[in-house]
Amino acid sequence: MDMEKIQSVKAQIADTAAYRTLTDFFDADTFCEIDAFAKSGDGLCEAVAGFGMVEGLPVYAFAQNSDISGGAMSKAQAAKLKKLYQLALKTGAPVVGFYDSVGGRLAQGTDLLAGCGEVLKLTSKLSGAVPQVSVVLGNCLGTNALAAVSADFVLMTEDAQLSADVTGADADAKTNAKNGNVSLVVKDAAEAVAKARELVCYLPSNNLTTAPEGFSAEPTPDGSCMVSKTVDGGTKFKIADAFGSCARIRLARMDGSVVGVVRTIGKKLDDPSAEKLARFVRFCDAFSIPVLTFVDCGGFESLSAAKKLTSAYAEATTVKVSAIIGKAVGSAYVALAGTGANADVVYALPDAVVSPVNVEAAAFIMAPEAMKVPVSEQAAVAEQFAAENLSAFNAAQNGYVDGIVEETELRGAVIAALDMLAGKRVPTVAKKHNTV
Repeated sequence: MDMEKIQSVKAQIADTAAYRTLTDFFDADTFCEIDAFAKSGDGLCEAVAGFGMVEGLPVYAFAQNSDISGGAMSKAQAAKLKKLYQLALKTGAPVVGFYDSVGGRLAQGTDLLAGCGEVLKLTSKLSGAVPQVSVVLGNCLGTNALAAVSADFVLMTEDAQLSADVTGADADAKTNAKNGNVSLVVKDAAEAVAKARELVCYLPSNNLTTAPEGFSAEPTPDGSCMVSKTVDGGTKFKIADAFGSCARIRLARMDGSVVGVVRTIGKKLDDPSAEKLARFVRFCDAFSIPVLTFVDCGGFESLSAAKKLTSAYAEATTVKVSAIIGKAVGSAYVALAGTGANADVVYALPDAVVSPVNVEAAAFIMAPEAMKVPVSEQAAVAEQFAAENLSAFNAAQNGYVDGIVEETELRGAVIAALDMLAGKRVPTVAKKHNTV
């Protein structure tokens, strides 16, 4: 009789959307469920949780079960998630959470709040120790949303809702992506599962291991994009393009090894762009992922933007290689490629410009006679002055650039630097963290 009951419960769980999501996420026949028979009130728990393999990598995952009580958060669900997080911390493996819930079992009152608090506490405890990925497939409101956005990366389907406000204000995917709460918006659940699998393959299991190696592949150039011309072909994982339009961040591979890629696109960095880059650099540093920075930047729009990003680069002890591919002006050079960034190696293309101020101001200050031309001609004269006096060669002569390389040589130079720096070890001052 008990065996019949067990089989009946297993069949009931296996027929739910959450169970199917997890079996789609994990490699075939590797999903092992945790607390499969846990009850919530008189019914089954509102979440399915367990562990398995993704492309041969160990991963823990849970999925809120909208087919059972709408996936509502409860004492039982919180206890199941708590066990999952504790196992992930003990064994050092990533956690992926699939969110789809109508809210919480409010009748449980303070017990529910205590359970939610335990989950939030554990997500914070795991932060920087093991990677965390949230995938929002449906409603994710209130404390559920707080837990979801505490992950390192948040993926969200177009029709999902994510908001700390239980009324769902500003909860749509587009708004959340623009505000920096969501790393990637996808069309539907199937694409979300596929993207989550792809992302996990770029992440180390924990902060004591390296990211999984891939096969080296020649670049597949995408127009004039220096990133595509440098990293392994077909390995760019785009992150947070809708947030901070003055810069781009990517996970990619160089000769098979994972790197975090930062690219500025010629403009001054605004606050959202600086915040995006600072978060990404801190993530890469936490998991010892090398940071490859492509610099083409006219500075910062505000002091707060400069402060955030300079602090992130300065504190990061992971491998940092910078390539000046355009202009590196004033604070941008200092923060992204100079002494402020603590960059290990700095390369520059032959036509790159390194200047303490924007090129027109530099020309007026350093060559006032040459700038005594009609206003319409000043920009051209300033560019000519920069080419002759603010070149990468001049910077290299003064020790501010380690090497000048042609565009076709940059990939090889970066790979060589990353190989040499792989054993980098940097002692740090004894402190909890900085306060910037």
